[in-house]
Amino acid sequence: MKKLIRGLDKFRQKYVTTHQELLEQLSHGQTPRVLFITCSDSRVAPNLITDTDVGELFVIRNAGNIIPPYGAANGGEGGTIEYAISALGIEQIVVCGHSNCGAMKGLLKLNKLQKDMPLVYDWLKHAESTRRLVEENYSHYKGEDLIEVLVAENVLIQIENLKTYPMVRSRLHQGRLKIYAWIYNIETGNVLAYDARTHTYIPPEGQLIEEDETVRSFVTCGDTRSLEPIKKELEALLKVTPQTPSAAEEVTESLMTLFDRARRMGMNNIELQNYHSLFSESVQLWAETIYSRA
Repeated sequence: MKKLIRGLDKFRQKYVTTHQELLEQLSHGQTPRVLFITCSDSRVAPNLITDTDVGELFVIRNAGNIIPPYGAANGGEGGTIEYAISALGIEQIVVCGHSNCGAMKGLLKLNKLQKDMPLVYDWLKHAESTRRLVEENYSHYKGEDLIEVLVAENVLIQIENLKTYPMVRSRLHQGRLKIYAWIYNIETGNVLAYDARTHTYIPPEGQLIEEDETVRSFVTCGDTRSLEPIKKELEALLKVTPQTPSAAEEVTESLMTLFDRARRMGMNNIELQNYHSLFSESVQLWAETIYSRA
């Protein structure tokens, strides 16, 4: 407790004094951009790992980053989700699992928890689909490898649960909501994001070119020959192999700029998607180079 009280004093002296304008703005209301659903584990710090400030994330935390299906529980998750989307207008949701998750370890010995921790048992029953899926399809995995699979599959199953909420399904149908699956690795500090095309977890930078705005249908206007210079630049960029993190960041930014220019100049949806596919492996390699900074 002494450490917490000292921390309060440090917060007032170092943070409050340098963020008076931000805190004044927040006193009138919040406008977070992302609903971040993650585990209660003390080793997972959403604002720290995403380098976000006070007021930027709306957070739900519980053991195992579990979202009970709509109507399956009377906890606060459903109400918080509804408030985030309806009242705060949030359009992005991240469900983030993490390595060495105690909840997932408990899921493997669920029946043993019933006597000693009945409330934990009742809660983890909401992840029964995860346990059964892994038990019946990954029986050849053991130990830490099995926990890793549980974490990965659980994030995806909880997203499916999330989609059972009427507000979520409605906004998804309207194209006004995006949901991301992340896994935070405690040991390395890295985050991986699920890629639905390859059914694997990849560095999140690899998903930048998959935003909805880059795959809309566009009406081609004017002479399509005006796109030739951009196509040549894209082809040249495809051959680039950056050797340093700063160089990788530079080529990634160049790629995003080229996609934006191509879209604005009328490149059609099919061509854009073809280029996205061509660059998917390169973007992963560039992201790994950026991560190597650590």
